[in-house]
Amino acid sequence: MRKAIICMMVFLLAGCSVGPDYVKPTIVSPPSWRIDYESAANLADTAWWEQFGDPALNTLIETALRENRDLKAAAARVDQFLGVLDTTRSQFFPQFGASASASRQRDTETGPVPRHGTTYDYYQGALNVYWEIDIWGRIRRASESAQAQVLASEEGRRAVVLTLVTSVANSYITLRGLDRQLEIARETEQSYGQSLKLFQLRYKYGTISRVQLSQVESQYEIARQAIPQLESQVRQQENLISVLLGSNPGPIPRGKTIDQLTPPGIPASLPSTLLERRPDIVQAEQNLVSANAEIGVAKALYFPVISLTGLLGTASANFSDLFEGPSKIWSLGGSALMPIYTFGAISGQVKQAEAFQHQSLYQYEQTILNAFREVEDALVATTKGREQQESQGRQVKALSDYARLSRLQYEGGTVSYLQVLDADRSLFSGQLSYVQTQTGVLTSLVNVYKSMGGGWVNEADRLTGMGPQVQAMGPRVETAAK
Repeated sequence: MRKAIICMMVFLLAGCSVGPDYVKPTIVSPPSWRIDYESAANLADTAWWEQFGDPALNTLIETALRENRDLKAAAARVDQFLGVLDTTRSQFFPQFGASASASRQRDTETGPVPRHGTTYDYYQGALNVYWEIDIWGRIRRASESAQAQVLASEEGRRAVVLTLVTSVANSYITLRGLDRQLEIARETEQSYGQSLKLFQLRYKYGTISRVQLSQVESQYEIARQAIPQLESQVRQQENLISVLLGSNPGPIPRGKTIDQLTPPGIPASLPSTLLERRPDIVQAEQNLVSANAEIGVAKALYFPVISLTGLLGTASANFSDLFEGPSKIWSLGGSALMPIYTFGAISGQVKQAEAFQHQSLYQYEQTILNAFREVEDALVATTKGREQQESQGRQVKALSDYARLSRLQYEGGTVSYLQVLDADRSLFSGQLSYVQTQTGVLTSLVNVYKSMGGGWVNEADRLTGMGPQVQAMGPRVETAAK
């Protein structure tokens, strides 16, 4: 008899798990990227922002990783889901409680059983236990779902790290690009201002017409009006970086100029490796793991809930006798609660869980497609941007020669000042365009690292002061799938 009871308990504890087991979806990855590029294989897992060679940028990124509020909120979300997991897993074990009561009461004299209206005291204290036996795997599936949500929230936190580092880098590069454009505008405005003073004197002494003076004034104002526009953009960019750093809007310390920044190399990567390197993809898969487990939670509602209850305590009419042997009370029992007909309530929950699992699958697949596109976009922007920058560099040199020679010819009396104005205007526009393209190339390089993900996120994570929140939980996908 004892062996039979033990075997029965083992069966009850082992149970089974209703619902589908998680199977990793088959994803068809392209064999290679569409554009050829020169790569450096050892860069994907390094702190790539240090390759720019700007200590100011390094300091900004370190500050952001320590102080950014979005990152702190993401870490708090991980703690929240860890709490949910603890709560869910606690259902595997008996739940203990305690109760105590004291009352004074009088029996009725007119009830179905005649009594004498006796008044008496009653004291009771007991330990209670409740234990749901997880025969059908409802708690196991709920635990799988909760663990997957923990892992998804951790990947979400890592995605914030990835976005934060690249946002600070891109914002700083953009700021240095705007600084350079503002410098060009001020130099041009100063040069045009000197020319304007000279032409005002010539007009005063009647050597040029009012038309020529108006042309010079117009060109001067074109350069002048670019300055407040660029100053506004610089201030807004500083405000953006300040918020990323977790501080109030204010000035941002600068380091190297945009011309002095060293472009990092492009990391080597294959499309197939992207599935494990990007936090958003791993997060989407963990959401799928969770949704898959929730189907089992819903299907378990079809089956009876088997539970054991127990009580051990004392009860007495006299408080002084409460802890005496004869006052001892106890009970042990079991119950089964099974739905018979719920008018579609349970089947509706199963249908919801299955539909949500389908949504999670499609979102996972869409996340992967978006990731492939982002890498392709970043690579083509970098490669073609470099070609454009080289061409614009040659154009600026040619325009500089054109402006210099036009001024010499004007002073020699062989061309009109209209040609000088045209040459200067083209040079000013070309210089600004070159810096904009230069900025775009550097930010597209940052976007390559952002889109490819990789071990560099772990390098950045070490600077947060928090590090991985769920490191002890094991592999991200496989653990939740078991």
